Amino acid sequence: MLSALIWGPIFGAILIAIIPNPDHDCYSRKIALGIMVAMAGLSVLLAGQFNISDPQMQFVEYYPWLPSLGLNYHLGVDGLSLPLLLLNSALVVIAIFSTNTEIERPRFYYALLLLLSGGVAGAFLAQDLLLFFLFFELEIIPLYFLIAIWGGQRRGYAAMKFLLYTALSGFLVLVSFLGWFWLTKAPNFDYNPSLADALPVKTQMLLLLPLLLGLGIKIPIFPFHTWLPDAHVEASTPVSVLLAGVLLKLGTYGLLRFGLGLYLEAWVEFAPYLATLAAISALYGASCAIAQKDMKKVVAYSSIAHMGYILLAAAAATRLSVTAASAQMVSHGIISALLFLLVGVVYKKTGSRDVDKLQGLLTPERGLPITGSLMILGVMASAGIPGMVGFIAEFLVFRGSFPIFPTQTLLCLIGSGLTAVYFLLMINRVFFGRLTMELSHLPKVRWQEQIPAIALAVVIIALGIQPHWLTQWSEPQTAVLLTGHPDLVSVPAPPRIEIEVKELGEV
Repeated sequence: MLSALIWGPIFGAILIAIIPNPDHDCYSRKIALGIMVAMAGLSVLLAGQFNISDPQMQFVEYYPWLPSLGLNYHLGVDGLSLPLLLLNSALVVIAIFSTNTEIERPRFYYALLLLLSGGVAGAFLAQDLLLFFLFFELEIIPLYFLIAIWGGQRRGYAAMKFLLYTALSGFLVLVSFLGWFWLTKAPNFDYNPSLADALPVKTQMLLLLPLLLGLGIKIPIFPFHTWLPDAHVEASTPVSVLLAGVLLKLGTYGLLRFGLGLYLEAWVEFAPYLATLAAISALYGASCAIAQKDMKKVVAYSSIAHMGYILLAAAAATRLSVTAASAQMVSHGIISALLFLLVGVVYKKTGSRDVDKLQGLLTPERGLPITGSLMILGVMASAGIPGMVGFIAEFLVFRGSFPIFPTQTLLCLIGSGLTAVYFLLMINRVFFGRLTMELSHLPKVRWQEQIPAIALAVVIIALGIQPHWLTQWSEPQTAVLLTGHPDLVSVPAPPRIEIEVKELGEV
C-alpha cells in the first residue's frame, strides 16, 4: 500500500508522458485526476486500517536496495506521517481539479504534478535517511519547472531563487545524514534513534546543526525565508496551494522525525535558540503581512508566521507541544490552501490582487459573494477563531510551549493577534465598500471553481468542532519521538497530557 502511494503517481506521470496525446485535449488531465483520486482513496483506506494505539511503524516495507552504500528501500507509516499523507493526496486532487482546463503544455504540467505528489509521499514514508534525502530532493525538480514555465512575469527569477535555496537545504541535510552514518558506525542508513544515544552531546550538536539549517530553509524560518514570497507570487494558484499546503511541511516533519527523533539530547541545547527564532519569524511574518499590497504576499507572509508556531512547539518538546505541532501542520496546510485558492479566484475574475484597487467584492448582485464569504471563513480560521481547526491547533501549541518557553510563547501570541489585523485590513479593503465601475461586470464564478474551496471550508469547520479527529493520530507517536524507543511507550495507559488533549476533543 505504501509503495502504491509513491509509485502510482510516478508511473502515472510516465504514462501521461509517453501515450499519444495532443496537447489540446484533456486526456492527461483525466488520467492525472483519476490517479490522484485513487491515491486519495488508498490513503483513506490506509487510515481506516491504521491502529491508532500502536506507536510502532505500521505497514512496513523493507527491501535491500544498494547494500554497499547502506541504502535500503524501507517504508513505514505512523501517526506523525499519516495525516500528512492524507493532506498530500487531497491537495494534489484539488490542485489538478482547480487547474485551468486550457493550460498550455498539459501533458508536461500534469506529469510534474504527479511526480511532485509521489516525491512528497516518499519523503513522508521513508524510514531510511538516505531514502528520505532522495525523495526530499526529487520534489525540487517538478516544482522548479512548475514555477519557471507556468508562473508569472518574474517566474525565472523566482524559480531560480527557489532552486538555489532548496539545493542548499538538501546539501546540508545530506551532510548531517552522512555524519550520522559515519560517526555512529551504523551498518546502513536505516532510521534508528538508539544509535545516536552513544554519541557525545557535542557530537550530536555538530550533526544536528546542519540539519536544522537545511530544514530551516525548507520551512522557511527567519532569516532563510526570502525565497518563499517570490515563489508564491510568481507561482500559479494550484502550485501555491501545494507549496504552502504540503511542501513546507517537509521541513517541519523532518525537524520532528530526524532532528528531535535522533538527537534529543542535543535538541535540548538548541531549543532556546529555536524558540527565539520561532518568535522572530512569527512577529516578522505578521509585520510584513500588514505592509503588503498584494493579496498573495499577505498570505505568503502569513505562512512564515504560522510555520513559526510549529517551530516553537517542536522546540518545547513536550508531549502536548509535539502533538500540537503535528496538528498545526495539518491545520496550516488546509487553511493556507483555502486562502490561496480564493486569492486565485479573485485574480482570475478581476485581473488584480492589489488591495488598493479592489473593493466591494462582497456585493451580492455583481460581486463575488460566495468567494468573499469563504475568504472571511478562511481568515477567521487562520486568526484562531474558536470552532475552527486553526483555534485548537494554535491553542495546543501555546498551551504546550508556555511552561517551557513563556517569553517566546507570549511573543508568538502577539503574532497570532496580528493575524487578525493584517487579514482584516485585506478583507475590509477588498470585499467591503462600494463596488467600483471597473469591477461592476465581473464574470460569474462557476461551480467547478467553488467546490474545492467549499470542501476545504467544511474540513476546517469539522476538525474545529471535533479536534480529536486530528490529534488522535499523533498522540502515541509523540511519546516515541521523546523517548526514541517504541517499546517503552505504555499503551493504552496514557499520561495526563494525552488525557487533556482527549478532553479538549470531546468538548
